[in-house]
Amino acid sequence: MIAILRADIVSSRTLDNQDKWIRPLKQLLATWGKSPKTWKVDWGDSIQIEISDPEEALLKALQIKALIKRVSSGEGSKLQSSIDIRIAIGIGEKTYSAKSISESNGPAFIYSAEKFENLKKENVNLGIKTPWEEFDEEMNLYLKLAGLFMDRWTFSSAELVESVLMGPQKTQEEIGKLIGIKQNTVSGRWSRANVDELKAVEKIFRKKINNLLQ
Repeated sequence: MIAILRADIVSSRTLDNQDKWIRPLKQLLATWGKSPKTWKVDWGDSIQIEISDPEEALLKALQIKALIKRVSSGEGSKLQSSIDIRIAIGIGEKTYSAKSISESNGPAFIYSAEKFENLKKENVNLGIKTPWEEFDEEMNLYLKLAGLFMDRWTFSSAELVESVLMGPQKTQEEIGKLIGIKQNTVSGRWSRANVDELKAVEKIFRKKINNLLQ
């Protein structure tokens, strides 16, 4: 089984320079695989990513979320990004592999496409669809609740979360040195960004997927 992330940028037209989100996103995705076989970013805000290990799907979705939420429009008075990202995770089989991810197919692709359309209707920015209905019901509730704070991340919160997710074993002191702030400042941002709650959701996702795949 694999995971497919299907996403688009919310309110992308508020940015005069689309390169502000496209460039850092492509740099991140390039560390995960090659385009267009395993990922593709179109200027029309359409994003598709293949994750070979389903257990990593939510972590990678959260890394993308934090990256997008730290994108500044250049207006110094704002504390939050003017854009966001909507991400649907589909987990299932891949039955056809093409040179471009947009031409590959299988249940994982279908699930991500179906969930993506539902996210738009539900006005929710992160969700999942798999072959396991009970798992979907539980995880989508967790993700919907997590969205209540993730969608409100400030630039500084998103920067911190991104650093935490890229180096989950790092201490607060190490993260502070990485982004140039003191440990007590890290602690305050950590709490405001709900990092512990986010890590708990990612941990339970990983545990449950691992059990289902065994």
